Amino acid sequence: MSIKDKTIEERKAEVLIKLRKYKLIKKEKHEGAFAYIVKIPKNKEKAIMWCFLGSATVGIVAMNTLYKVMKERELERAIVVTQGRYTHAVKQAAKKRNVELLPKTFPVFDIFEHELVPRHEILGAKERDLLLTQFKVNPYQMPQIKSDDPVVKAIGAKPGDVLKITRKSQTAGEHIAYRYVVD
Repeated sequence: MSIKDKTIEERKAEVLIKLRKYKLIKKEKHEGAFAYIVKIPKNKEKAIMWCFLGSATVGIVAMNTLYKVMKERELERAIVVTQGRYTHAVKQAAKKRNVELLPKTFPVFDIFEHELVPRHEILGAKERDLLLTQFKVNPYQMPQIKSDDPVVKAIGAKPGDVLKITRKSQTAGEHIAYRYVVD
């Protein structure tokens, strides 16, 4: 299947799988949606990426189908991809049910392939504690980055995470900066 044959939602899901280094287990077609079952290597759990096709607004009725599939497959986590917007009820329910709602502005391409976007990585708990001890700071005292930043969404960082940003520098060779993810 060529890129032209895929929907925007499918391309976004595939970019997200690549950026977050998920392992694709299965792709299924459902009524009005595609489902990707993926394995998340970091915490060794499975999740479902649900792509609503051509949906203007995703409401609670549409999300109930996803919740039903999650329950049947015994999946704790989901990521929703759509070109539309989400109703307020969907946003509230998603927080309670461990469902990540990908914004419609999420790019259809790998943003890290652009020369001006530096490498971003989420620090583990040990690295984070070592960094905070070394600089004698609390996380809230660090420079911040919003949780809705496209790069933060792409790598799957959550508020409270610390990111290590490695930039190429003409004078220093490599420059490392740290950012605290906030809402």
